[in-house]
Amino acid sequence: MSDLDADLKAELAAVAHALADAARPIALRYFRDREMVADNKLAGGFDPVTIADREVEQAMRAILAERRPDDGILGEEFGTHAGTSGLTWVLDPIDGTRGFISGTPTWGVLVAVNEGAGPIYGVIDQPYIAERFSGGFGTASVDGPMGKRDLRVRQVKDLAEAVIFTTFPEVGTSHEGAAFHALAMRTKLTRYGMDCYAYALLAAGQVDLVVEAGLSAYDVQAPIAVIEAAGGIVTNWQGGPAHDGGQILAAGSRDLHQAAMELLNQS
Repeated sequence: MSDLDADLKAELAAVAHALADAARPIALRYFRDREMVADNKLAGGFDPVTIADREVEQAMRAILAERRPDDGILGEEFGTHAGTSGLTWVLDPIDGTRGFISGTPTWGVLVAVNEGAGPIYGVIDQPYIAERFSGGFGTASVDGPMGKRDLRVRQVKDLAEAVIFTTFPEVGTSHEGAAFHALAMRTKLTRYGMDCYAYALLAAGQVDLVVEAGLSAYDVQAPIAVIEAAGGIVTNWQGGPAHDGGQILAAGSRDLHQAAMELLNQS
């Protein structure tokens, strides 16, 4: 656990929320705008990026330049800025751009601060429903239309009672997809397409497993911080660190995590 002093922890949390505050009105300006154009970042597929992605990240970077100029930045749209403080801000301005351009309220703004070995504080913000999940430094909470409350994962231990989420039914490679579906067949309910919001629901105790593959660091660091602060566990499929992305296995209980990990690797 981080040995940062209390004042610095409070400052980092305040900056994280300031970044999410700045992102909300920009993202909402473009959400469900039929005239907005989505550019494609892939030659052989579809990986959309919009003006909202770019403007949100620029706004967050401007705040960091003013309030935390010595910190590093890793952002999806504008890459890496080296810092000297040992802290790095990991930013995904619109996580779930496919959902964003489709008009579904399941995308989010992701903000995390990393001390080197992984994220120590994170925010998952859903601007359209004004719901914010945050966690780190010994606290985890959600603040939204139903008020503010603590976050706590639920302790489901049996796969047969678990609700599992992933974003894409293909789940990475054909081998990874087969492993996921072998696991999902053992669970009570499988749902798709939620992007970062699935991780928020896990932290809130609404679902039990999130399994994905092919993710980047900016996709997972805020969810890792929030879920771990809520009592859950996030690793790769082999049980190792997940903060650099790749394969992700998030679970509410350690028993469920172990059972899911064994099945993923058997497959």
